[in-house]
Amino acid sequence: MGSIIKNYTYDTVVVVLFLLPALICCLEEPIFRSKATYYHAIDGLGTPRGGCGYGEYGRIINNGDVAVVTSSKLYKGGASCGACYKVKCKEAVCKEDGVVVMVTDYGVSDGETDFILSSNAFNKMAMPNYEKELRDDGRVPIEYQRVACQFPGKSLALKVAEHSRFPSYLSFQFLYQAGDADITAVEMFEEEALEWKRCRRAYGAVWDIANPPRGPLTVRFFLDGS
Repeated sequence: MGSIIKNYTYDTVVVVLFLLPALICCLEEPIFRSKATYYHAIDGLGTPRGGCGYGEYGRIINNGDVAVVTSSKLYKGGASCGACYKVKCKEAVCKEDGVVVMVTDYGVSDGETDFILSSNAFNKMAMPNYEKELRDDGRVPIEYQRVACQFPGKSLALKVAEHSRFPSYLSFQFLYQAGDADITAVEMFEEEALEWKRCRRAYGAVWDIANPPRGPLTVRFFLDGS
């Protein structure tokens, strides 16, 4: 859980830096088996129209090594937006170390495929010079594991959405969330009433609140198990 006090307005997109340590857990996550495929993009990166609501950030974050998850157990109603997974394919042409991808979208599949990777990320699972052969397979068996996200040189940030309307409505999302914990709830402190007001997860990684507190904001969030 953490907090910050910062002035804000709604008429521009504002990035607020949170002075917090990285949210890193030391417990190793279990390894699961599934299948993965990829989606086509001209530049091989992610899509700015992902279900997590990240926009352009979701296209280029993590060098474009991003993923669509296709099961509700992985998406968690949007709580896993921004989560990182190490994905290793299990074909003869695959590298042992796999690729780390960040979740930026939610979609549907055939019921057997849990990950749809950007083509850049899919290629990185292959040994050098075997990328085309792996792509030709289309769908491959994988092992995947939740890992801590890392954003060197970045701090956790809060981005105010452009469709926010001062002073009646505030919409925002967290960016550069390091570690391997999910944000499960967000609250803002109301100075006049001396109470915390719960924000709503609108969809994906997007949170909002009607009639937010005026002036400087104090924001706190809760992680898995807190």
